[in-house]
Amino acid sequence: MAGATQHAHWSSRWAFIMAAVGSAVGLGNIWKFPYEAGQGGGGAFVMVYLLFVFFIGTPMLVAELSLGRRGQLSPVGTMKKIAQEEKKSHWWGLIGWSGVVGAFIVISFYSVVGGWTLAYMVKAAMGSFSGIDAATAESTFVGYISDPVMTLVSHFAFMAITIFIVAKGVQGGLEKAVTVLMPALFAILIILVIYSGFTGDFAKTIDFLFNPDFNELLYKPNTPEAIAAGAPAQRFSFDMVLQALGQSFFSLSLALGSIMTYGSYLTKDVKIGRSAVTIAAADSSVALMAGLAIFPIVFAYGLDVAGGGGLVFMSLPIAFGQMPLGIVFGTLFFGLLAVAAITSSISLLEPPVSYVEEKTGWNRRKVAITMGVAAGVLGILSAYSQGTNMLADVRIFGLNIMDAKDFLTNNIMMPLAGLFTALFVGWFVTRKSMMEELAMEDKTFRIWYFLARFVSPTAIGIIFIKLIYDTIVG
Repeated sequence: MAGATQHAHWSSRWAFIMAAVGSAVGLGNIWKFPYEAGQGGGGAFVMVYLLFVFFIGTPMLVAELSLGRRGQLSPVGTMKKIAQEEKKSHWWGLIGWSGVVGAFIVISFYSVVGGWTLAYMVKAAMGSFSGIDAATAESTFVGYISDPVMTLVSHFAFMAITIFIVAKGVQGGLEKAVTVLMPALFAILIILVIYSGFTGDFAKTIDFLFNPDFNELLYKPNTPEAIAAGAPAQRFSFDMVLQALGQSFFSLSLALGSIMTYGSYLTKDVKIGRSAVTIAAADSSVALMAGLAIFPIVFAYGLDVAGGGGLVFMSLPIAFGQMPLGIVFGTLFFGLLAVAAITSSISLLEPPVSYVEEKTGWNRRKVAITMGVAAGVLGILSAYSQGTNMLADVRIFGLNIMDAKDFLTNNIMMPLAGLFTALFVGWFVTRKSMMEELAMEDKTFRIWYFLARFVSPTAIGIIFIKLIYDTIVG
């Protein structure tokens, strides 16, 4: 068999926790979470997001880690092996395929945004934001993402860093990187929170993030045309709930093969349940700390809390350009983004590398370079779909290429794979097998089993059906 290479393992539980937290903590926490919280109205979105993380995301985290450790293979190999052991259909291997393909698609556009963070870290360090106004900040960002050369340079620079780390292997590359980068990430984030607390509007931020207004969960027509057409004044908004679910999955790196792959490097002495809670808590803490670092600046300088992706790359540079020590803290902030992006990108490249290495028997360096370059080439489409670049006008179901990839993976592939993973561990893998693999206390196992068997698939299924309905009906 070509894939008879020896399967690697983490050297310690600490190394695994750092790697898994690094996988979970990424741009989804620091770049995406704050502006989605802003668009979702603050505290109400945060509460729904946290409920999803701990009652749906964490049980799914346990499920993926347990499957990975039991299978000791790539996501595809793991799902096929366990299905065979449980005397179930080989079609369950499609869950593994979804993870590998999904991770490959995500890193192809994730690395583009990762390149943005590297470029903006350099811009901040050079003092490019000093004294800029809103118009200049916007034109700077649009000009950068519209530059066909600079976007590719930063995109492939970021991908090269990712390839270099993954090519070094589990202990020589992934472990060494995360055990340095993750403590650095937390240190930078704490410094930025303290700085924002002194220079920004911290009181308003606390109220915005932790004082939920549940009216924000209601849809309100915001145009005269919608009101004239008789749109209901208030009704429950599934859009925000779907956004929170997608954010919880994206934030925890679920259903992309990353967690299952990392689980395959675990030894039997690691307590998966305890580790999953630690990972989810660390992940959520980083997201909230990112909010505490960003929103005081947003409120103090009158920026738009619902500013979308431009909140980080167009709005915050204005504030950094006016702040005391703005060059230092602007550089630290974009350095934080770059570190978070790298720790997640290596976990996204790992599933396809693990699969190809397993199937071909090629050495890891060759596989990492091959898959990384292939993802980088696919990423060119995403890079050139931004700003006024040559593919900016190309639309797939009304979305540009990068947004279409994001929608496909974040709103369809990940929830769907998560749904079938929950169904698999809850209904098709025997209870005895799961109890033996997890080695939890009886009460803890019953709680997890109920959540994984009933709550997670039901919640994911309802929201996924609503998404499909809205897509079809419009």
